[in-house]
Amino acid sequence: MRRAVVIGATGQIGRVAVGALARDGWDVTALSRGGGRDDGWPDEVRVEAADRADDAALASVIGDGCDVVVDMVAYGPEHARQLTSLADRIGSAVVVSSLAVYEDRKGRNFDTQAEPDGFPEYPVPLTEEQRTIRPGETSYSTRKAGLERELLAAADRLPTTLLRAGAIHGPHCRTPRELYFVKRNLDGRPVRVLAYGGKSRFHPASVHNIAELVRLAAAQPGSRALNAVDPDAPTVAEIAAAIDAAMGVSTESVLVEGPAPSPTVGDTPWSVPAPVVCDMSAAERELGYRPVARYAQTLPETVTWIERRLDGRDWREAYPRMAEVYGDLFDYSAEDAWLAGRQG
Repeated sequence: MRRAVVIGATGQIGRVAVGALARDGWDVTALSRGGGRDDGWPDEVRVEAADRADDAALASVIGDGCDVVVDMVAYGPEHARQLTSLADRIGSAVVVSSLAVYEDRKGRNFDTQAEPDGFPEYPVPLTEEQRTIRPGETSYSTRKAGLERELLAAADRLPTTLLRAGAIHGPHCRTPRELYFVKRNLDGRPVRVLAYGGKSRFHPASVHNIAELVRLAAAQPGSRALNAVDPDAPTVAEIAAAIDAAMGVSTESVLVEGPAPSPTVGDTPWSVPAPVVCDMSAAERELGYRPVARYAQTLPETVTWIERRLDGRDWREAYPRMAEVYGDLFDYSAEDAWLAGRQG
């Protein structure tokens, strides 16, 4: 039986990927710091507790060898070197990366978006042929680029499929963008303000589709970088309407042409001045990939997860990382003041 070791198995992607591999006939060892088990995994899945930063612990879990290592939590060059140091015991690897490694023809990327005219303008659709940023230690993006560079350079020793994920969605997410609309609906807000005319598109990526890519790549080793996104790239207005439908509510959208009128009014987690929409032809061609989920289909489980986590808790307590990354997403007083001024 083919053996797989999944690092970061209890994260939002890992939970689904472990199940997909196990049901596909793999002997799966699920590695996480807490050694937890997901209720959806087959009983045959083995769990191990270890910190992936501990080289000896990771080597011990891999043991005499495995056919594939699936790494959900590799963030920098040191993790690439950790994997390649075990290349004599690993058949191949599948590693989750990010669309953040791309830059446009002017050198703009996600790290420059806060600068004047700093948001990247990518081709639509964005393919894997787009150039990537220079590796470094200054940001999440540059560290992911360094991770990719080292793993691709070691193709002769450790064939690795890199999956460049978009805006990941699904249960167990620490920073669910859907929270923006779910909480507003729970709070009974009748109106929402959407910058850029509600037309922003930031390509989502379901954990189910990413897990399917993991399953296919594990069975077809190779050295490659592939986009990992959903078949749909809805606008932020379409996302808002889909969440309304999933929650059985109706909300009015006030559309603002151009950027948000203030930092806490109209600026959603998807609001971008230029589209980020990816092409999936390479995955279809190289892996025979076909998506297993569409955005609207998966929303009910995401919404339910967020509602349960919010139940009786301040949103900052339930999602501290979300508050850290996005700031005050629910400044209703500022929004009401802006709406009143607009009506006046």
